Amino acid sequence: MGRYVLRRLLQLIPVFLGTTFLIYALVWAIPQDPFAGKCGQRPCDPAYIAEMSQKLNLNDPLLLQYFKYLGNLLTGDFGTTFNGVSVGEQIATSWPITFKMGIIAVIIEAIIGITAGVLTGLRKQGFLDNLVLVSTLFLISLPVFVTGFVLRLYLGPQGFDLIDTSVSSDPTIGELILPGFVLGSLSMAYVARLTRTSIVENRRADFVRTAIAKGQPQTRVVGIHLLRNSLIPVITFLGTDLGSLMGGAIVTEGVFNINGIGGLIFRGIQEKEGIMVTGIVTLLVLVYLLASLLVDLLYAVLDPRIRYE
Repeated sequence: MGRYVLRRLLQLIPVFLGTTFLIYALVWAIPQDPFAGKCGQRPCDPAYIAEMSQKLNLNDPLLLQYFKYLGNLLTGDFGTTFNGVSVGEQIATSWPITFKMGIIAVIIEAIIGITAGVLTGLRKQGFLDNLVLVSTLFLISLPVFVTGFVLRLYLGPQGFDLIDTSVSSDPTIGELILPGFVLGSLSMAYVARLTRTSIVENRRADFVRTAIAKGQPQTRVVGIHLLRNSLIPVITFLGTDLGSLMGGAIVTEGVFNINGIGGLIFRGIQEKEGIMVTGIVTLLVLVYLLASLLVDLLYAVLDPRIRYE
């Protein structure tokens, strides 16, 4: 196991380098004038352009720019924006909020989605099965911002006092439950359908028939044999979905007025702050890669037949 983890970590290095270089090139190489609009309606002063170009290493070749930027990242320096704002401090303030909301979203979609998928997979073609299929289709068809607006409107202080939708600058876990539900609502529908399909397929597998023939209790057949093997594709989806939720929180954070990573990305794009966008997206790439590694390690826990050498 140890050698496998080391090998996977080494494999992540070229993926990380290639992905972050592509991001850096798209942000800094394609725009013809990174200083456009930075000084209002007038062109920026040549002295200011020279100072910022030197500070951001824009006079160097693209590859050298990237490695200098990467070297700063390894020391924890995400750089500063054109307005002199520290990107690292902004990320340190906003990242925990979005991360907590993403974890809540994954937990909600896992609990509700897997439960619904198991119940419908075991009772195929019943009323509950049809109800879940229609409900998940409805969630998939509904845009996230509509779901967020409706839930905030009807589950707000006037509608349901147990849930507070007026999120503070430092929200608690309770304040993030509703935004987390909205963020994970689409994925929850996919998890339910994926679990249902996997349960239906594995019910006909030989190992399930053997367990039933041995006279094992229904709970053991479902919980040990059927569910553990059926959860492998679901865990894959949930692990990779965590990285997607981090970047997909822009709409949810806007609806609930949350000062998280999504808001930083939106403002960075709107104000053309390339250093802000590059730093945040690089962090999201790292989260996605580590989540993929964790998913691979969980395979051996779910399926004893899988062994890493």
